[in-house]
Order: sequence, then structure tokens, then C-alpha cells
Amino acid sequence: MSMNVQPQPDRPDPSVIAAQNDAFRKLACLGVPPAQPIQGRMHVTRSLMEASDGFMAEAVKATGEFATFEPENDPEGWHDFGAVDIRGETVFWKIDLYEADSDFRYGAETPDNPATTMRVLTIMLARDW
Repeated sequence: MSMNVQPQPDRPDPSVIAAQNDAFRKLACLGVPPAQPIQGRMHVTRSLMEASDGFMAEAVKATGEFATFEPENDPEGWHDFGAVDIRGETVFWKIDLYEADSDFRYGAETPDNPATTMRVLTIMLARDW
């Protein structure tokens, strides 16, 4: 089954947001600089920080390398969620989009505009959900 996400006139183009989310994830997790500046920050949960033996570093790297987006795990086409398996443990990551000047209180009005959108990437153990 294939599904194409089509932009709507009153909605931003999902492929633009997906490209920006991918670029931000690669910057935050792998240190790969984006073609244009993207505002954001990355958070990891306490349990992920407390995991031993380089587990957190593996989870962050796997998050940055994630590329398995399908309609089932990416219905809007924004590339804003994923799950990776590290040593038999499921790790979730999620990108939320906020208005850059709202102190993370309001969702991004124009999520395809990197100048006004602040991305927050959260990485956590699935069992913490």
C-alpha cells in the first residue's frame, strides 16, 4: 500500500517540514550542519542519560541516522517521530515544533519557516512513555 501526502493550499508542504526535521535531527545527533540555519534543541530523558556503557550515545546516533519513514509511522509526512532498537531496547524520538519566541508554549504557526520555528527533539526509552 502506498500513500502520497499532498500539500493543501492552507497547510505547509509536508516535504519541506520533513527535510527541515531531517536536517535538524542530523545536526543535533550527528553534528552534520544544515544547508540553512535551523533553530532547536535536543533533550534526552533521565533514564536514557543513566543508561550505562555508551547506550545513550548509540541511541542518539541511531536517531540521527533513522530513515525508515512509512505511512504507518509518518502519517503526515513530517518525519517527526521514530523508534530505533538499541541492544533489544526500543528508543523513541519525537520532534515538536513551537513558535520561536513563545517559550515553548505555542505550536508553530508556520512550521515550514525555520526563522520562526523552534524544534525540540526528545529522545527517550519507550518504557518511559
